Amino acid sequence: MSRRSRAEKATPGTQSGAARPTVTVCRGCCCGTPKIPRLDHAAQLRDLRAALADNASIRVVDCLDVCEHANVIVVQPSAEGRRAGGRPVWLGLVNDPDATTDIATWTEAGGPGLADPPDILDLYVFQPSRRVRQGVEEA
Repeated sequence: MSRRSRAEKATPGTQSGAARPTVTVCRGCCCGTPKIPRLDHAAQLRDLRAALADNASIRVVDCLDVCEHANVIVVQPSAEGRRAGGRPVWLGLVNDPDATTDIATWTEAGGPGLADPPDILDLYVFQPSRRVRQGVEEA
């Protein structure tokens, strides 16, 4: 997608993107399924929605095509966060309720570009292929 068409898709009133962070939660092939045992997937999503209802948009997608990192959550910056240098952060193996809480706390504080994530989230960060990243980050 060219820069021009990205700018044309921007939300009116912002230069690039949403007014608040977007948290994309994978719930497809492997994420959110019994393939990841000992995690209440419904509770994970419910907790994120409750914690971030006033601070972020939650988007559930079928499959992000990075199944080896299930469960995957992507935190995308708000328009202000992007202007401050924030970029989407891909978090994998988010199979612990404490990690979900850390993601919610960071996003509530502003998310990428506006707030530093808790150090523990460094253990979950990964970089998917460019093809996979573009599919999510341009949506």
